[in-house]
Amino acid sequence: MKKEVRVQDAIGMRLAHDLTRIVPGEFKGRLFKKGHLIAEEDIPALLDIGKEHIYILQLTAGELHEDDAALRMGAALAGEQMTFGEPHEGKVVLKANQQGLLKVDVERLFAINMIDEIAVVAKQTDTVLAPGDKIVGLRAIPLTVAEEKVEQVERIAADGAVFSIKPFQRMKVGVVTTGSEVLNGRIEDKFGPRVREKLERFGSEVIEQKIVGDRLEDIAQAIVEFQQNGADLVLCTGGMSVDPDDRTPGAIKRVATEVVSYGMPVLPGSMMMLAYREGMPIFGLPGCVIFDDFTSFDILLPRVLAGEKVTRAEVARLGHGGLL
Repeated sequence: MKKEVRVQDAIGMRLAHDLTRIVPGEFKGRLFKKGHLIAEEDIPALLDIGKEHIYILQLTAGELHEDDAALRMGAALAGEQMTFGEPHEGKVVLKANQQGLLKVDVERLFAINMIDEIAVVAKQTDTVLAPGDKIVGLRAIPLTVAEEKVEQVERIAADGAVFSIKPFQRMKVGVVTTGSEVLNGRIEDKFGPRVREKLERFGSEVIEQKIVGDRLEDIAQAIVEFQQNGADLVLCTGGMSVDPDDRTPGAIKRVATEVVSYGMPVLPGSMMMLAYREGMPIFGLPGCVIFDDFTSFDILLPRVLAGEKVTRAEVARLGHGGLL
């Protein structure tokens, strides 16, 4: 139970919740922490933030303070790869303690947020995380909340991980660069440095880059040789447009045991191709990978490096939000 008290009458009482001070464009943060013992010199500061009354808390059976509710929900929702600290203004934040791919059980998250007076706010599933990144912010909305509502969250979370982090696998990657203009030294290859930079971010490495011409047979042979030599992933760069000399898609189709998609409902990156040869992923990368910071390749590469098998249906769903 909350009891409302005039600030002038609250000297010697303890605050029931954090009080926030906001200076537009300059500062937003905690002025007084929950449990602060109100002193006479605090009265002007309280009045400055518009607090003529404050709450003194007297909990009844079956009620939880917002901080205690947030801590319990944090303990229920945090996976092994996550950590969280003390509540701040009633909110607990889950953070990653390792690099990886965030996985969210969207239906369980929806069920939790259908509970009145509970808010659990997460990053999107398949977000790439680094150690220390924020994953989830959660809280009870009112100052006090029925314990039964927190127990509902705990029951939903007990059935399985609502949030988890999949670590990236350290893959050996072969790069097949096509184009007679590169093979003959007429232009400098820009793809190699670009894909190396992207792969290193996830702990994978390019074991070799083969520069071939525009012959379909040469491209196909290079892919097969990489697999025979232990590559976990092959990236084919160049030759992905509709010009007569662009034969990379045909070469990938020739050696693939499964073509997931030639073309993606994503811009930039609609001309990308993804296939598999006996379980080994093969990407056909269009030129936008060189020029654009984020493309369809950046959406699917982390999933592949996390060991996930991408399906045609998942590619089709990228159209919603695919205009990057």
